[in-house]
Amino acid sequence: MVGIERGDGPPQAERLLERLLSYRVFADSKGHMNLSLADVEGALLVVPQFTLAADTGKGTRPSFTPAAPPPLGKQIFEYLFAQAKARYSRCAAGRFGAHMQLSLTNDGPVTFTLQIPPAVQTATTE
Repeated sequence: MVGIERGDGPPQAERLLERLLSYRVFADSKGHMNLSLADVEGALLVVPQFTLAADTGKGTRPSFTPAAPPPLGKQIFEYLFAQAKARYSRCAAGRFGAHMQLSLTNDGPVTFTLQIPPAVQTATTE
């Protein structure tokens, strides 16, 4: 599931894809997490989920201020999926903005959140 935040762009999408394909979270023959998605020839399903960008830091209602505006979020998500298809043949995507029902089975005691920080912007002086 992919949440696009304000400040995200193609560089963050490319870095996220790189990490998704190479992150070693699958068990090897000894049961250690040493294999990547590519190593196990797994499939990649990317699903847009803007609620992942929610700020839940205070109160009892989430704020979606951190989320990218929908047109930008859609653009970055489509870019991410296009890059995924170009680099890895076994991938599919959900539809941006659609109501989707997904079934998910977590196999094991771990779940990872991969976050790619936006590029650091430096102030310029004139």
